[in-house]
Amino acid sequence: MNQENGYVLSVNISKKRAEKKHNVQEAYLKADYGIETDAHSGSWHRQVSLLSLSSFKKMQALGAAVEYGDFAENITIAGIDVSSLPLGTRIRIGEALLEVTQIGKECHNKGCPIKQQVGTCVMPLEGIFTRVLESGRVQSGDKVIVLEGKGENYKWEKTIGN
Repeated sequence: MNQENGYVLSVNISKKRAEKKHNVQEAYLKADYGIETDAHSGSWHRQVSLLSLSSFKKMQALGAAVEYGDFAENITIAGIDVSSLPLGTRIRIGEALLEVTQIGKECHNKGCPIKQQVGTCVMPLEGIFTRVLESGRVQSGDKVIVLEGKGENYKWEKTIGN
């Protein structure tokens, strides 16, 4: 049974960590690895990052001129507040199945351009990280379905950072 439904606004990648990502419209998510062409892929718990449209709207209301990928998120989602999903939640995005492994993160750069513009940033509190359980293609417009049930219990806890 589904709890929530949303859809993909953008699929974003970058060649280096700690930089803005650019929208590629679609990508292949590889199980236990992430997006093959993205700097954050690999065998770890933060393979694919997600951020909600509501987070963008908060920052825009503060005066930030932001576009999808500016927070270094891999997938931008509408219709679901991803930061409210508990650790272990499984999410079907397009053909891929992901599992929430971390909520929030410490910023790479305390003086990032977004924080310099408006004095704050949403990614440390509202961005989430997932690992890929089942491979598949994800593209803009795909459905996002939050599935009932939780996966493993993770040692990673909600991180609060600036």
